[in-house]
Amino acid sequence: MTVGFAASVVNGWLDGTFATATCWVKLHTGDPGASGATAAAAGDTTRKQATMSAASGGSKAASASVGPWTNGGTTETLSHISLWSASTAGTFNGSASMTGGGSWASGYTCTLTALTISVTPIAA
Repeated sequence: MTVGFAASVVNGWLDGTFATATCWVKLHTGDPGASGATAAAAGDTTRKQATMSAASGGSKAASASVGPWTNGGTTETLSHISLWSASTAGTFNGSASMTGGGSWASGYTCTLTALTISVTPIAA
């Protein structure tokens, strides 16, 4: 038996916070910090919308790739993302390190092929 959160509670929180039409992703070159504003990528500063599936078992995933972002003239190393409630302004909802981030040169694109948000442990 595993102790933890009830899946129904976590799923409700995930669906409310990262709703299908209101999850926006921004690229970063370091930890975005407590407000999501630190180390924003300069090559493409836009937030891209992530279409999210319904939460299940304490996890919520993008139902399609997110992006692409196109680097408009700088070389930098991507390492993190931040998650927002709107395409501009909005509420900072969280951040994560990227698996497979790396050097991003002028003219290159970046597409997130997977995005999953999970809360653990889930009671079983």
